[in-house]
Amino acid sequence: MPSTLPAAVLFSTPSGAGRGLPPLPSAEAAELTPAQRRGLAGLILALHVAGAWGLLQIAAVREVVAQALPTFIDMVAVDAPPVPLAVPPPPPPPTLQKPLPTPTPVPAMAAAPSPAPAAFTVPAEPAPPPVAVPAVVAAQVVVTAPPPLAAPPAPKLIPPSAVLFTEPPAVVYPRQSRRSGEAGLVIVRAYIDTSGVPRQLQIDTSSGHARLDEAALAAVQKSRLKPHTENGQPVEGWARIPIHFELEK
Repeated sequence: MPSTLPAAVLFSTPSGAGRGLPPLPSAEAAELTPAQRRGLAGLILALHVAGAWGLLQIAAVREVVAQALPTFIDMVAVDAPPVPLAVPPPPPPPTLQKPLPTPTPVPAMAAAPSPAPAAFTVPAEPAPPPVAVPAVVAAQVVVTAPPPLAAPPAPKLIPPSAVLFTEPPAVVYPRQSRRSGEAGLVIVRAYIDTSGVPRQLQIDTSSGHARLDEAALAAVQKSRLKPHTENGQPVEGWARIPIHFELEK
């Protein structure tokens, strides 16, 4: 609230009270620099912000502000959208003042008829003399088939008198065959090579008992024979080797 007292009363001081106080600054001394003005404005703004923040700490003030804020937002006028500028239509194309002149047709000149060419005849060529074609005699080709290949000679059959052992067969009588009373004669057919080794074995005559036949094959497989020779040269061949199985009486 502004004071209504006279200036004399406002600035008057009791006697002796103004002794020792500094004199009031003059108008020239009270003028502020730009930096001081900015600092003073920032200080005033900070005081206002601090005061508003202090008021917002009161619950009643916060409720009043919260109720008044939507009303304040509704009262703010929304700017109208900008009206698009009307684009003027393009100007019409310029029209020709005068129409182009129509070209005058040029009359066609009739050409004089050319004389017809004289007829030209091609002289006939003489016919060629006949050519004598020699007679072709068909030659008869006889294809002869190659002679048949000679069949390989049959394996030599070594006679029983020529079967000589360097290591005779070690016949093992099967124990189960002895208990069962099995006996008989087994003839083994063996292919003997030039070194006297049996290469292939077959049962030529069976004893009727499988165990005895297998024992005969095993005995002949381990045997070695003297090579059979003809004209002083060893030859291969088949030999029939008998193996007897007899029970002791």
